[in-house]
Amino acid sequence: MIKELAAYSNKEQIKNAYGFSKQNLDALKGMMTEVFFKKGTSIYWEGDHADKLFYVFKGRVKLFKSAYDGRDLVLHYFTPGDLFGEIEFFGTEQYTFTAKAISDCSIGMIDQKDIEMALWKNSGLTFEFMKWMGSMNQFTQIKLRDLLFYGKNGALASTLIRMINSYGRVEEDGIHYSIELTNSDLAQLIGATRETVNRMLQAWKKEGAINYRHGTIVIKDLNYIKSICHCEGCPLNMCRL
Repeated sequence: MIKELAAYSNKEQIKNAYGFSKQNLDALKGMMTEVFFKKGTSIYWEGDHADKLFYVFKGRVKLFKSAYDGRDLVLHYFTPGDLFGEIEFFGTEQYTFTAKAISDCSIGMIDQKDIEMALWKNSGLTFEFMKWMGSMNQFTQIKLRDLLFYGKNGALASTLIRMINSYGRVEEDGIHYSIELTNSDLAQLIGATRETVNRMLQAWKKEGAINYRHGTIVIKDLNYIKSICHCEGCPLNMCRL
């Protein structure tokens, strides 16, 4: 089993996930204003005017949507090297999600007017920017597909696989995670309650698919987890948390 799991220890396949060349990424960075956000600070709120993109230099950001009953559905976790946000160029005037710093963050902000000027001048950047937009849309669609087609079990299974690709660490007894997410955090990622996540994880533990060490999940049988969400072997830059 360890030989099979070893493929998940190579995170280089996830670097530069959205296909920007170094030259064009440097061009984007040259337009950025670096801003610092303390842990727990909102970078933007759902409903705010959408006129900026953001790049993570340091820290971690979560993107979520709040429901009418107060529950949050977390769509993405962004880490250093990720570009995120929405602008009117996409056909929207307001941010459709809320972005919050979940650790102290250094964030590069790019104004829409600067992006539009750069895209007008640089056809190569325009092409790569369109690829980034498509990747972000596909990224979100795949997550929602797992939730809608395969229910809470499938959504949780696919979330664990995404965590492997983003934060997995192979050891002798299985795959461990370098990220600490509580069952409440997992629940927010699949639109469920903490109690529902507890029940599913306990059932998988009885089947021998997972175990716990020091209170964190260890994946023992990756094929079992894959079978729950009908894993299609998506590219690692798409199958990530």
